Amino acid sequence: MREKVRRVFGLFAFIFIVWGCYRLIFRLPENFEELVLKPIFWLGPTFWLVIKKEKRELSSLGLTAKNFFKSAYLGIFLGVIFALFSLLSNYLKYKGWEFNEIGPSPFSFLLPFFVSFVTAFCEEVVFRGYIFNRLGEILKNEWTANWLAGVLFVLIHLPISVFVFHYSLFQLLIYSLLIFLFSLGSAIIFSQTGNIFSSIFAHVFWSWPIILFK
Repeated sequence: MREKVRRVFGLFAFIFIVWGCYRLIFRLPENFEELVLKPIFWLGPTFWLVIKKEKRELSSLGLTAKNFFKSAYLGIFLGVIFALFSLLSNYLKYKGWEFNEIGPSPFSFLLPFFVSFVTAFCEEVVFRGYIFNRLGEILKNEWTANWLAGVLFVLIHLPISVFVFHYSLFQLLIYSLLIFLFSLGSAIIFSQTGNIFSSIFAHVFWSWPIILFK
């Protein structure tokens, strides 16, 4: 039991310190960060823990075809709900719709979608597939595991909030609340399906208003 706890919080500490230091010191193109660096520093140690240390299959992270269609519609449903909240906050902030410049070509839309999918894949595999899953096994209580994983999910987003977005205290509180609520919802649908793609779909649809609107 102690070893399981050490692995969960060791993984979180590694990602938090390495990713936080990166956010503080470096600023590379976002696509390179999300498509190259995040899979290396987030998925790499997670897969290593599962395969080498735990001697388990990647299906223990929810990487399975089981309940895929149920996962898809539950994930999209939750993602759309959170997307509507994001759109509303954007409208209230700018007193109207402020679109980001993406470009007219299909590639201009496909690349942001692919980047958001990779980002969602990395974050959901780590936080729902591993951290929430393993905390549930340790604590024998999904709700406690969900709340604790939600707090950790908020903490992992602090570096980008402070060092990249430069949020004010009020903006940081609102952003953290939305992330925490999303984490709770994402873990709930994941626990219902046992398929990590439910959380990934929710994450992708939640992030698209951030891509399309300022």
